[in-house]
Amino acid sequence: MPHATAPDGTRIAYHVRGEGPPLLLLAGQSNNHHWWDPVRSGFERSHRTITFDYRGTGDSDKPDEPYSTTGFADDVIAVLDQLGVESADVYGTSMGGRVAQWLAIRHPERVDALVLGCTSPGGSHGLERSREIRRALADADKVGRDRVLLDLMYTPGWLAANPGPYPVLGDAEMPAYAKGRHLVASNKHDAWDQLPLIKARTLVVHGSDDVFSPAANAELLAARISNADHHLIPHARHAYFHEFSTTATPLVLAFLDR
Repeated sequence: MPHATAPDGTRIAYHVRGEGPPLLLLAGQSNNHHWWDPVRSGFERSHRTITFDYRGTGDSDKPDEPYSTTGFADDVIAVLDQLGVESADVYGTSMGGRVAQWLAIRHPERVDALVLGCTSPGGSHGLERSREIRRALADADKVGRDRVLLDLMYTPGWLAANPGPYPVLGDAEMPAYAKGRHLVASNKHDAWDQLPLIKARTLVVHGSDDVFSPAANAELLAARISNADHHLIPHARHAYFHEFSTTATPLVLAFLDR
């Protein structure tokens, strides 16, 4: 994969596929560009899709230093600059939605349309997962943690019919220290006060049954961003964009092409 260089010298790997208007796809916490593999083809038929590996993941550098969602947004700008992309549509899911918020806040001229999926504003105003879920994720070993994550991502029936692999479980080659840095970056995200600064037309999408990032966050975001609509996908959990792609992908494309 080619690389862009962030302001601090960190090399950020990126990947481009498809033709058409640029569409930046931002993955979830501790994941690389493969997060989008199951659904990317649905976007690249009409868009030039751009993905990248967060620092600490994939083919990007993995410095052992504090990470932040604002810093990840700066890494995105380095990628866009390397590609000569002046502005793009942006679709961020989970932690990627938090990064997308900062892109639209701090670099409004670089964001055309904005889609925020299964994410939250963070801070004291964001609705976090329950203590029981946090405990289950923290206490389980690798196999147990993956099982908990899968139950949070997908419905039981879909899991039974789709044995995997599942690209949303994190970068398996990611160093432990980098996973910790990602966790802290996502947990410290708080864009609440700045969300009204977003000027891009915005669509907020969430699964109605998401308890990993509770679905009520969608309404919070949509109410806080002046030019935003929100849509709940019935019965969907956190990975709505994958399991319910036949609903979610056309929904997002219709919004982007409006």
